[in-house]
Amino acid sequence: MSPAGKALDLPTADFYSYESLLTQPERDKLAELRAFLAAEITPCAGEWWNNAEFPVHILPKLAALELDAPARRGYSNLFAGLMIAEMTRADTSIATFFLVHHGLFVEALHTFGSPEQQQRLLADASELRITGAFALTEPEHGSDVAGGMETRARRISSATGRPDGGGDAWVLNGAKRWIGNGTFCDYMLLWARDEADGAVRGFIVDANLPGIRRTRIENKTALRTVQNADIVFEDVRVAEADRFAPISSFNDTRALLRGSRISVAWQAVGQQLAAFDVARQYALDRRQFGRPIAQFQLIQQQLVTMLGNAVASMGMMAGLARLQDQGMADMPQVALAKSYLSARTRETVALGRSILGGNGILADYRMARIFLDAEAIYTYEGSYEINSLIVGRAVTGLSAFGG
Repeated sequence: MSPAGKALDLPTADFYSYESLLTQPERDKLAELRAFLAAEITPCAGEWWNNAEFPVHILPKLAALELDAPARRGYSNLFAGLMIAEMTRADTSIATFFLVHHGLFVEALHTFGSPEQQQRLLADASELRITGAFALTEPEHGSDVAGGMETRARRISSATGRPDGGGDAWVLNGAKRWIGNGTFCDYMLLWARDEADGAVRGFIVDANLPGIRRTRIENKTALRTVQNADIVFEDVRVAEADRFAPISSFNDTRALLRGSRISVAWQAVGQQLAAFDVARQYALDRRQFGRPIAQFQLIQQQLVTMLGNAVASMGMMAGLARLQDQGMADMPQVALAKSYLSARTRETVALGRSILGGNGILADYRMARIFLDAEAIYTYEGSYEINSLIVGRAVTGLSAFGG
């Protein structure tokens, strides 16, 4: 509302109208998603975040939107990205659940699963009747997990329990950390190193098998709704039929992880849109010295910087979506988007928190949650520093890490 009490017809944070590049069916679907988020997610997200509880009850409604694997459903890469941004705009935690389950677990079934594995799991996973996790990161290995992975897989005969290179089962031992959905998932995709030859293998693991211990990571200050877990595997037996046969090295997962990194960069867009929405509305509503603080020059300057960051980020991601369409989105381009956008997001949410003043540190206000969740985006799916060095290697031909 304006100071005179009249509704203001203000432009959206999509200041350059990137959504206009979508087809009409895509715009309609995005509007459907917005209506769902406004009705089911935004009003409750603060309570879920404060209580560190995941709303399992919303999964059937989320599945009913039929937004899993958007590219496989015929949607554009730009739509897929704006969809993730819109989810994040409502709540970063819900968007993160969606990315872990659909972008990693379900997409891995599409990409690496055998016909039998897909027949057994894909429909239930796509429709959220079962939930999945992606068990890669370890307690001592995050950025260097490709070379430092310590979780081990030993092939055995299920009849004798002895090592057998042609056996029909595997024994898994090790530990994983920061596994999203890890406390409640039905299945997880576990990555382990083959004791026989050192190759990285991928397994579909029933999360309730004997020998698996799952513990929720407590006291987080970001993404509190996401249920991250420490998971320990002690002599866990998995059938050979549950191994992803096409995977024999970490490089086999490159396309999967590249797609996930693109989605997290779109999350950085969504966080900036949310921060701008909240900060602008607060500035219009909050009165000091007899007028809305939005009327003060320094507040307007902060809002313009936030908007500029958001628009620039959307422009970079629209360009990356075009490269995806052309099959040209390689890891350096993806890494640049992730590092640059996460840095812009940090600046944007900090300005938004500043506009709210003391209220910006209260969990009662959305800005505090947006501000804190941005720290997770800055770090996960490749930290700002690691992604910057990937780009640095690409533009100089010289590696600053990993030999």
